[in-house]
Amino acid sequence: MACAKVPLDELHVTEPFGPQGKERTLPALHPDRTEERCFLSYKPPPEDGTPVLVEEFLENAQFISEDLEWLLALPHDKFWCQVVFDESLQRCLDSYLRHAPRGLDASGLSSSPAVADMQRNIHRSVFMVFLRMATHKESKENFITPAVFAEILYNNYLFDIPKILDLCVLFGKGNSQLLHKMIENIFTQQPSYYGDLNETIPSISQVFDMIIQMCGIQSEDTGTGQPLKLNANKCQTAMTMPEEELADLVLYMCDTCTTIHSFLDIFPEACSTFKQHHFLNRLSSFYEMAVPDLEKAVKKRNFNESLQEDMWRRISHSRKKMVEIAHLLLQHTCLQPILEGTESMASCIDDLLQNFTAFLQEKRFLADYDEQFSIADDISLLQQAFPHLDDTRTSYLLQGVESSWECVGKKRSFPSSANHSTGAKSKTGRDLAVSQKEGAGVLEDREELRGAEAMTDVPRKGDNGAVCTVSAGELESLLSQIRDLLPDLGEGFILACLEEYGYNSELVINNVLEDKLSPSIDKLDRTMARPAKKELPSVLSTRSNVFDDDEFDVFNRDQLDRSRIWKGRRQGESVRATLDDKQHIEEQRARYQAYQTVVDEIPIENDPSRDRDDAFGTYDYDDEYDDTYDVNQIGANDLDEEDELLNRRPFTTPQVLRTGKKAQMNDAGEDEEEEDKNEAVKKDHFVQDPAVLRERAEARRAAMQSRKGYRPPPASHVVGGPKGRGQTQETVLDRRKKEANKSRGAHHNRRMMADRKRNKGMIPS
Repeated sequence: MACAKVPLDELHVTEPFGPQGKERTLPALHPDRTEERCFLSYKPPPEDGTPVLVEEFLENAQFISEDLEWLLALPHDKFWCQVVFDESLQRCLDSYLRHAPRGLDASGLSSSPAVADMQRNIHRSVFMVFLRMATHKESKENFITPAVFAEILYNNYLFDIPKILDLCVLFGKGNSQLLHKMIENIFTQQPSYYGDLNETIPSISQVFDMIIQMCGIQSEDTGTGQPLKLNANKCQTAMTMPEEELADLVLYMCDTCTTIHSFLDIFPEACSTFKQHHFLNRLSSFYEMAVPDLEKAVKKRNFNESLQEDMWRRISHSRKKMVEIAHLLLQHTCLQPILEGTESMASCIDDLLQNFTAFLQEKRFLADYDEQFSIADDISLLQQAFPHLDDTRTSYLLQGVESSWECVGKKRSFPSSANHSTGAKSKTGRDLAVSQKEGAGVLEDREELRGAEAMTDVPRKGDNGAVCTVSAGELESLLSQIRDLLPDLGEGFILACLEEYGYNSELVINNVLEDKLSPSIDKLDRTMARPAKKELPSVLSTRSNVFDDDEFDVFNRDQLDRSRIWKGRRQGESVRATLDDKQHIEEQRARYQAYQTVVDEIPIENDPSRDRDDAFGTYDYDDEYDDTYDVNQIGANDLDEEDELLNRRPFTTPQVLRTGKKAQMNDAGEDEEEEDKNEAVKKDHFVQDPAVLRERAEARRAAMQSRKGYRPPPASHVVGGPKGRGQTQETVLDRRKKEANKSRGAHHNRRMMADRKRNKGMIPS
C-alpha cells in the first residue's frame, strides 16, 4: 500500500471504493479517508461532587478517553487525515485547553478517586495527541516534508499562540523538556508563529490596561494616548465593584500572569520578542498600580471566608509570578549573554542597568524583586564581567534599592551597600541568591498556601549569629581588620560582635567606637579569648557496621584467632594426615571403658579395729534368684550317651535337590565332595549370579579381541587434577586434542540413523 521513504504529502494509496469494490487511487491526505467519528466536547469535573453530575462527567469523559486512545492507535496517514479534516476533534481539544482545571482551581478531583483517575487519563491522552501533532517525522517511513508540515499546522490552525500558552500552563509541570522540544520544533518549522507572537504581546498589555481601568486607577499615560472619557470619574473601583466582578478580575489577573510565566519558562527564546515591546516596563508599572489596590480591597471588604482566602492566595501567587517574569526577561536577554561573554556584552550591561534604573520609580515592585533576586548580586556580577563599570551609577542604583525598602516599610534581612559590592559580602549574597533560586520550586506550594506572607520578610539565619555565612578565610580577614584598629579587643569578643551584626566589620567598629553595642554584647568581657575549636570525634568511634562485635572486629578486640585467618585459598589436610590422626580413638576410649570386665576378686582390708564378719558383710552378694536346687539333675536318665545328645545329626542333601548322574557316596567323604561341587560350575542353577555372568562375558570378549589383534585406546587424562595446582603434560595434550576434534561427532550420528529409519519404513516420508 505505502511505499518506503516517501513523505506523506507525496504518497498515494489505492483502496476499494463503492459497493462493487472498485479500486481508486487517492492522496494519502484526503478528506474521503477520514473516519466518521464524533468527538465530544470536554466538560470540567463538578466542584460540589453531586452524584448525578459526577456520573455525567464520568460518562462524557469515558467517551472522550476512548476516542483519543483510538486516535493515537491509528497509523501515520490515518492519524493526519483525522487531525486535518475532522472538525469535531479540534473542538474537543480546544474545549479541554479552555476548561481543564489549572493549578489553583478548586476542582472536584479530590472528592472522587474515579473522577481523578479519569481526569488523569484524559490529561495524558490530550498531551500525547498534541505531541504527535507537533512531530513531522515519526520514523524513517512515516514523515512529512518540513515545508508541507509547516503549512498544515499554520493553515489548519492546529497550533496557535493561545493554544501554545494553554499547553504550557497545563502540561508544563513535569513535561518542560518535551514541551520545549515541541514548541521549538513548531517555531522552527513555521517562523510565522513569531509574527503571531509579536501581535499577541500588545493584547496582553491591553489586559493589564483593562484591569487597571476596571479598578478605577488613573494611568500615567492616559492623556497621552487617547482623550479622557467624560464618565471617567464615575467609574467603579476595587472597593465598590460587586463581589463577583472582583473575584473574576483577580482570577483573570492570576491566570494571565501564570500563563505568561509558564510560556517564558518553557520557551525562553520568546523573551527577546517580549523585550522588543518593552513588556518589562509595562509589567512593573501594572504591579505598582494594581496590586496594592487589589490587596487593600480584599483585606478591607467583607467577603465569604473561603472566597476571601482564595482571592488572597491568587493575588499572592500573581505577585510572585510577575516578579519571576521580570527575572526571566532580564536573565535571558541581559544576564545570560553577559555570562556567555558574547560580543553584545556591553549593550546587555547597559540594558540591564537601564532596566534597574527604570525600576527605581516602582518602589514596591523593586523591593519585592530585590527580595527574591538580589540586585546587589547582579551588580556584583556586572563588575566582575566588566571592571570599568561606572561606580557612581551602581552606587545610585543600590541606594535606590535601599530607599525602596524604606518606602515600602520592610526590613532587609541582608543590608547591601555600594561599598561592598566587590567584597566578601557580595559573594555571600550571590551564594544566598543561588540557594534561593534552587529552593524556589520546593517552597512554591508553601508560599502559595501562605498567601501574601510569601512576599513579606522572612528572617534568615546569618544576621543574628545562628549560622556563619562566611568562609574561614574571610572570617580571619575580618578579625585581622578589626584587630588592627582595636588591638585591645579579644578575638572571642570580636567574633561575638561579628555574629551579632551580620559579619559587617564596619558596623562592628562603628558601634564599638561610639559605644552603641547591644546589651547582650556589652555584658561580655572585651578581652575574651577565642574559644577553642571542639575536636570532632573519630570516625572509627562512630562507625556502624553489620560486623560490629564479631570475632574479627579489630576495632573492638585486641586478640584474634589467627589460625582461622589465611591468605588465598585454604589448603585442606592431606589424606595421609587425615589417616594418621587418631584423635577419634582417644575420644572413644573413655566411652568403652564403661564396658570393661567386672572385677571378681574383692580386696578385703585388714583393719584390726573392725570385725571380720563386718568386713565380709560389706561386700556380700545380694541376689533374689534362688539357686538352691541348681545342682540336682532334672529329667529322666535315658540310654543316650552324652556325645550323642551333644552332637547334631549331619546335614544330608534332600533327594529332590540331588543330581541324577552322580551316585551316592559314603558319609565319611561327603564333606569333601560338597567342597568340590561348590568349586565346580553349577549348570543346573535356576538363576545364576549376574556378577559371575558378567565376568564370564567380559572374559570371552577379551579373548575374542585378543585373537583379532584389537588394542584398546589409551586412557584419557582430560579430567586432570584439582584447579590451581597445575596440570600434567598428558592432561594438556588430551584437552587440546579434545578441543580440536570435538566437532567431528557433535551431531552424534543423528542424520545417518534418521536416514536408516526412513529407509526401513519406520518414518513415513
